[in-house]
Amino acid sequence: MKFSDIIGQSELKQHLARSVDSGRISHAQLFNGIAGAGTLPLAVAYAQYIHCHNRKDGDSCGVCPSCRQIEQLAHPDLHFVFPVNKQGKKSGEVVLSSNREFVDKWREIFSATGGYFNAQQWFESLNLGKTLKGVITAKESEEIIRRLGFKSFESEYKTMIIWLPETMNEEAANRILKILEEPWDKTIFILVTEHADRLLKTIISRTQEVTVPRLKIEDMLPIALGSEADTTKAHNIARLACGDIIELRRLLGQSEDEIRTENFDSFCSVMRLSYNDKHLELMNWADDVAQLSRERQKSMLTDFSRLLREAYMIHAGLAEASYLWGEEAAFCKKFAPFIGSENVEPILEQIESALRQINQNGNPRIVFTHFALAVSKYIKHL
Repeated sequence: MKFSDIIGQSELKQHLARSVDSGRISHAQLFNGIAGAGTLPLAVAYAQYIHCHNRKDGDSCGVCPSCRQIEQLAHPDLHFVFPVNKQGKKSGEVVLSSNREFVDKWREIFSATGGYFNAQQWFESLNLGKTLKGVITAKESEEIIRRLGFKSFESEYKTMIIWLPETMNEEAANRILKILEEPWDKTIFILVTEHADRLLKTIISRTQEVTVPRLKIEDMLPIALGSEADTTKAHNIARLACGDIIELRRLLGQSEDEIRTENFDSFCSVMRLSYNDKHLELMNWADDVAQLSRERQKSMLTDFSRLLREAYMIHAGLAEASYLWGEEAAFCKKFAPFIGSENVEPILEQIESALRQINQNGNPRIVFTHFALAVSKYIKHL
C-alpha cells in the first residue's frame, strides 16, 4: 500500500515520509485515531515506505519485490498482531493472530476494505457472536519475541504492527511494555489504536505519538460523488460522515452495519421505556444488555452518547448541523422535545459513568440496571 492509496491525510503522509528520508525513525510509534480516518492503512503504507528499495517523491515505488509483498501483507520482515478469539475453543488451545486461519481472514478483510475497517467489523468476520470478544493475550508477546528474534530476511528493518493494543489483557500489556523498554536494533513497533486512554501510561510514554485526524470533507466528497448522482445529497452525506470513511460507506449503502442498527434499536427501547416509566421492563432491558460482550456494550454506550447529543442539537434548533440520517434522524426529531438543557448533561454523565465502569470490568447487570433506572428518573422530570 502506497501513501497515494491513502485517502486524504496529505500533511501527515508528507511528515512520515520526511521522517524516514531524514533517518529519524522512532523505534516505537503510536498511531492514534479512529479506524475510518485510516490509521491502519497509514501504518502499512508507512511500513512499505520504510522497506521500499526505490523510494521516490515521498512515496514507495509499489513495484519492487518488497512493495509487492507488503501489498499482499506477506513480507517476511513485516509482522502483525491483532485481537483474536474463536467459538468452541478447546481447553488449553492457544489462539494467536499468527494462526493461519486468522492470517487469511486478516488479509481478506484488509483487501476488501483497503484497510478501512474497525474492531467490530473484524470481530464479525471471526464469527464471535454477541458475547465473545477478541483479545491480545500474553501468549502473543511470546510470539512477538519469537518472530522478532530472527534476523531480517530482506530488509534493513523488522517492523511489528500491533493493531488495537487496547485489547491487551494486563499480562500482555506488561510484557509488551518490557519489549518496548529493551528494543532490538533495527526493529520498529507501530501501535495502532482508537483509544490511547485505555493503554498503560508507561506504554504511551515509550512511544512517539502520531495523531491521525478525521478526514476533511473535501477528501471524502469525491467518494460520495462517485456513488451518488445527486450532488446535493453527496455533499450532505460527506458532511454527515464526520471524517470517517467507514461511516461514509455505511451512509452510501456500501456496507451493512448490523451492530449500529441494534444499538439504535436499544437506544429507542430504553428511551421509550424511560419515558413511560416502565421500571420492570427497564430491568429486563438491562438483563439483556448485560449478556452482550463488553466490546458490544461499549459500542452501544458510545452510540447512545452520539444519539443523545444529536437529539439535543435538534432541540436547540440546530438541526441543520446535525449528523443524523434515515431512521436515526426520524426518531431523534420526535425524541428531541424531551431532551433539553435541564436533563441532557445528567444523562450524558450516566452514559459516561456506565462506560467507565464497563472499561473497569464492573458487573454489567448492576451497571446497566442503575443506568436504566437513572435515565428513567431524568426523562420523567421533563
